[in-house]
Amino acid sequence: MRWLFLLLLVLNVFYYIWHQQEAPLRAKDVTPLSLYRGSQQDIRLLSETADAARDKAKSTQADNGCLYLGGFTRQEAAQAVERRLSGMDIKYQSLPKDPSESAGYWVRVAPESRRWLDDAQLKNLSREFNELKHKIMPCEGVAPAE
Repeated sequence: MRWLFLLLLVLNVFYYIWHQQEAPLRAKDVTPLSLYRGSQQDIRLLSETADAARDKAKSTQADNGCLYLGGFTRQEAAQAVERRLSGMDIKYQSLPKDPSESAGYWVRVAPESRRWLDDAQLKNLSREFNELKHKIMPCEGVAPAE
């Protein structure tokens, strides 16, 4: 038993010396994170940046834009939306279809009535009318073709 113990001890010493002769491992050079980020030193969640940009866009659009509903290819569908809006006591203006453009029929919601149409009601209207699109654009022009 002594001979077996001495043999294992000699093999361990040999194994230790053999591994020490290999090239020693060097520590990796790690670049500090501050060099990668540069001027952006704070941590911001993606949801925070998207929400802030969306809120800013909504506030600027809400101040200087009109809500357009439509994009219908048939005039009957636009008239059905007009009937639905009048049932909701929302003031609107029908826009004539421009023959040079294939934009379809659009309805402009009056700025004073726009506050009655929130996102949930627009979603319900788009479920009710399959072709319904809504855009917030400057009040001067007619909705362009897509």
